[in-house]
Amino acid sequence: MAILPQRHSSLNHARILNRIAPPSRVHSSATAPPRPRRPVSDPLTLSPRPPVLNDPSLRSNWSHRAWLASGCTTVLISLARSVGGAAESHMWLEPMVAGLIGYVVADLGSGVYHWGIDNYGGAETPVFGAQIEGFQGHHKWPWTITRRQFANNLHALARAVTFTVVPINLVCDDPTVLAFVALCSGCIMFSQQFHAWAHATKSKLPPLVVALQDAGVLVSPSQHAAHHRPPYNNNYCIVSGVWNELLDGSHFFEAMEMLIFFKFGVRPRSWSEPNSAWTQEPETTSFLS
Repeated sequence: MAILPQRHSSLNHARILNRIAPPSRVHSSATAPPRPRRPVSDPLTLSPRPPVLNDPSLRSNWSHRAWLASGCTTVLISLARSVGGAAESHMWLEPMVAGLIGYVVADLGSGVYHWGIDNYGGAETPVFGAQIEGFQGHHKWPWTITRRQFANNLHALARAVTFTVVPINLVCDDPTVLAFVALCSGCIMFSQQFHAWAHATKSKLPPLVVALQDAGVLVSPSQHAAHHRPPYNNNYCIVSGVWNELLDGSHFFEAMEMLIFFKFGVRPRSWSEPNSAWTQEPETTSFLS
């Protein structure tokens, strides 16, 4: 008969004793609450790879250009059909107001989306994982967005706009609805470019872009810069930034974070002390060949 090692025997004794007399639980109001468990892949700390000189991931390819062309065509069809319908019905005020509302809603949508991917999920999150990881890398190396080529920067949003707006174009003839759809989807699609311009120096921007930023039509560098300073929990909107003051002043996002925490027990990244993953690196030290 084989003789079991002593450590196995001791383990068996312990198991038998636990079955006979399981350990009692001590209930006390002074007992410290249990530590919350974090998943193995901690969503509070992401480690996107640093950029390199002439990084191919910043360049546009033919797939990017095709999706951008598709998105732009889809938006222009909505706008053209809206203008045509308004001219035919001699009804201009309603589509113009609807277009303005679409522009304002796009800024709000960009802020809510930006807040969500800044604070929740990780690289392994389905559908949004790459964007979440990319936005965390953007916090560490924000200037890389100015190196990203045009179609590369916009193709993901252009693809989403194409799949969303094409069905609307097929079933809707109302010029007011189409005006809202065209302006809202167009501003959302180009929001990443507005974002990139907010990181560029004015001397490198076209005069028209600078004029639109100064007029508050597009988000300005001075306004967006506040988002890249601790505690990294404000100024999320990146179309015009018109919603930022209201959302931050009313603590809207803080209320949403509390609601999500009490409902699902999920903490946003903005509640954690910023670490090296949040700290911006200067361009001269991190943009290496």
